[in-house]
Amino acid sequence: MKLYSAVGETTEYEKKAYLEWRRPKSWCKTVSAFANGKGGSLVFGVDDKNHVLGLENAQKDAEKISELIQNKLDPLPTFSIRIIEEEGKLLIVLDIEEGKETPYYVISDGNRIAYHRIGNQSVPADSLKLRELTLRGARITYDTLSTRFHAMDFAFTKLKATYYQRTGNSFAESDFESFGLIDTEGFLTNAGALLCDEPPLRHSRLFCTRWNGLTKASGVMDALDDSEFTGSLISLLQEGLSFIRKNAKKMWRKNGECREELPDYPEDSIREALVNALIHRDYLELGSEVHIDMYDDRLEIYSPGGMCDGSYIQDLDLDGISSKRRNPVIADVFSRLNYMERRGSGFKKICDHYERQARYDDTKKPKFYSTQHSFLLTLWNLNYALPEKATIKSDDKKVTIKSDDEKRTAKSGVQYDMILQSMEREKLYKLSDITSVLQVKDTRAKNLLKDLIQEGKIEPVGANRNRRYRKRYEASDEK
Repeated sequence: MKLYSAVGETTEYEKKAYLEWRRPKSWCKTVSAFANGKGGSLVFGVDDKNHVLGLENAQKDAEKISELIQNKLDPLPTFSIRIIEEEGKLLIVLDIEEGKETPYYVISDGNRIAYHRIGNQSVPADSLKLRELTLRGARITYDTLSTRFHAMDFAFTKLKATYYQRTGNSFAESDFESFGLIDTEGFLTNAGALLCDEPPLRHSRLFCTRWNGLTKASGVMDALDDSEFTGSLISLLQEGLSFIRKNAKKMWRKNGECREELPDYPEDSIREALVNALIHRDYLELGSEVHIDMYDDRLEIYSPGGMCDGSYIQDLDLDGISSKRRNPVIADVFSRLNYMERRGSGFKKICDHYERQARYDDTKKPKFYSTQHSFLLTLWNLNYALPEKATIKSDDKKVTIKSDDEKRTAKSGVQYDMILQSMEREKLYKLSDITSVLQVKDTRAKNLLKDLIQEGKIEPVGANRNRRYRKRYEASDEK
């Protein structure tokens, strides 16, 4: 396929109808962006609509390109120039390699500006991107940087206990330095500061919310459960997994002589997704945390920081993404704890675990989305909108969700049925009776009762503090 065969431009290449040697910044910024990213190619002699225009003097233009790059780029990126012939016309292909001495600046009008690619555009790097490029050019990652905190002032009981539990080996004192958690002078690295019991880095937090419905609505009744966690990254992982398990259900059905498990979300996909969010997030981006948002039909995991190379995950083939680690020391520790493999794409594994589930179809495929500074993963509830009967085990009771309840989530469906099944004919019930049956807070019980009133399943009697509730019966229900 020709390099310029697709109409338009991409993250990896750009087209120019001719060489603007009097306005070199117009294309030198793309050279800077490619060098600061994963490389790319500039094609001169082809317009945006794919028309091959050719160049009048390709040899002279090639020499001018080389001269301008040497004068306008600092440091000098690695590049090559090819003159090719297409449709009887000469074109220039300028190939720029991924740079090892980032950031690469364009010098113009007394200014030094570094650029990077966002989609098909070359844009100036902001302060956050410049810090990232500077660390990359120095062969340093955020998690390897030393802090001002001395290791002797911090405990690692969670790390040691988890290491022993998952590997069967004791965590030796010498492992702190060999794993990259402390430097040679005994100070914590950022990795060590994130893995100690009480991290001194305040932006290492996890926010979890179980929303009532399909969106984040505004109102006091909309969050069914929420928690904020701080502590070691290992604690954040374990607490996040516990929160999801608490707010998700595991259904099952008989399949011959066996019992087939039907979880809302595959456990392996959840763990892989949360591990990726914690170890690959951009810790240079202060004031932002990892978020878990659970809705009736889906679970979303948000983490600060886009793809390491600046690309957009939604534009890529998941099977072709190579494993790149923004925080290699943290990733290595999680690998040693057997929370992840040292090689391979976690994205593909998340999808593979989903595809093995009995209720999976293409509408439930995990969705990946990234921007310059954020990453969002959506995992779909495999049991949402159930088309058939299934048995749910909750609070040691078995409840059948029928097909006319298919718009309910597993958790809400169980609670609705528990309310209705506990109500006797013509008997009045207080709010405290309902909270006692369900073991939930008043706000949650009120919300469930409101839904059942709207559905005509129960009716309120009295008002305010004296309000009671009773089950409604249709005339056809009378004996």
